[in-house]
Amino acid sequence: MFTGIVTDIGEITALTPTAQGQLHRLRIACRYDQATIADGASIACNGVCLTVVRSGTEQGRAWFEVDTAAETLRLTTARDWRAGTRLNLERALKIGDELGGHIVAGHVDGIAAILVRDDLPDMARFELRAPRDLARFIATKGSVTLDGVSLTVNSAAEDTFSVLIIPHTLQATTLHAWQAGTQVNLEVDLMARYAARLTQMK
Repeated sequence: MFTGIVTDIGEITALTPTAQGQLHRLRIACRYDQATIADGASIACNGVCLTVVRSGTEQGRAWFEVDTAAETLRLTTARDWRAGTRLNLERALKIGDELGGHIVAGHVDGIAAILVRDDLPDMARFELRAPRDLARFIATKGSVTLDGVSLTVNSAAEDTFSVLIIPHTLQATTLHAWQAGTQVNLEVDLMARYAARLTQMK
């Protein structure tokens, strides 16, 4: 589990397709202490929970490797990642850690598209379109995870919604690079999904 609070921005330094293109192995450079990156650990990469299969250091910088399977490539923006792509990183939540965002599973539900970017003094407002089958889980003042970042929904109507990004988040994540047309990983709030399921069961 994660919280949607980004702790580093990683960079893909190598991408190797394997298994007839059904699996991609990524090497991601980061600022984490390599000694604390265990094989089998979970790290959210732009909101996608991936498993560390190997780690090391190069030129004084830590790196870790993960595999992205066919389903991940189909459902997330991982299909468009390349060497040089920068990723929001978050390590798995530990018992006793501060829950600064909201409960995030790292299981991306779909891809949302940026429709409009409005630059405000020190902030930015983004309007997005969600897949229609996921829009019902998105509500004003509710939570969403976009590219691994826990955000509060500013407004929601039909299949569109907006978020307001504060200066710190713009500086500490890759969200500053978002423009109209950018596609981002979307995970809806687990509580909203459970509430909808309970309603269906009545």
